[in-house]
Amino acid sequence: MTQAVRVGLIGVGLMGHGIARNILEAGHRLCFLDHPGNQPVDDLLAAGATARASGREVAEAAEVVILCVTGSPQVESVLFEAGGVLEGLAPGTVVVDCSTALPSSTATVARRVHEAGGRFMDAAMTRTPREAEEGRLNLIVGAPPALFDEMRPLLACFAENITHAGDVSAGHTLKLLHNFVSLGFSAVLAEAAAASRGAGIDDAAFLEVVGRGGGGGVVFDRLRPFIESADPSGFRFSVANATKDLGYYRAMTDELGACHDVAQAVEGLYAGIDDQDRMVPEIIAILQKARS
Repeated sequence: MTQAVRVGLIGVGLMGHGIARNILEAGHRLCFLDHPGNQPVDDLLAAGATARASGREVAEAAEVVILCVTGSPQVESVLFEAGGVLEGLAPGTVVVDCSTALPSSTATVARRVHEAGGRFMDAAMTRTPREAEEGRLNLIVGAPPALFDEMRPLLACFAENITHAGDVSAGHTLKLLHNFVSLGFSAVLAEAAAASRGAGIDDAAFLEVVGRGGGGGVVFDRLRPFIESADPSGFRFSVANATKDLGYYRAMTDELGACHDVAQAVEGLYAGIDDQDRMVPEIIAILQKARS
């Protein structure tokens, strides 16, 4: 895949906008689903992208359809409902699911795409909207090796690190494992920061000790701006999305028969927050207020 590709994108949100922009900058043709949940798209239209009214129309215009939606219900909706992607899917079209989804649903989705004559891969994302705009996402891919090799040049337009996790649904499985670790550490750090403030410890001292010790790392760096100056932009991930992903993780571990005692406690923390639209770093202030 070295020539220009006709790409269809469904989900021009915080992450999808960056994906779209980098696909266009790489010289590929792009259409996207016109949807009220999209970020502003004037820049994409000015760069040559076109808007389509339905998933079917997106698929009819594309060789590759990328899904960048919230989760499994949304994936199934845009693919299978009336006017959906499957109605416009040409033989051999590749569907790339970049959402965070339940692996058992992903397996079903892949089967139905194949039955419709298409090909399927999951390519779950990590990192933030900033890296999406910079073309520096991490992708965790579940796909047959030949399809992974074929699609890698296109994925590299918007991703810096691309890991082949295994066959279909392996990408979504590993993404849920990753998010449990990331959100679990966020919960631990938030609770510790709130307790530190309750004890009257200076935030700078807390950050120095934890950051130079066992708490340093990517998640620490993302929550640090909120501890320093109440700036939640370092981790632009909503509590609602965290609750959803942890619910998927629990469902997956239930299906696997794997232990999830820690995950159950972490999910309970996120699910118990009344305002699910808050960003993850804001949990620190919520916990601090709840215990004051």
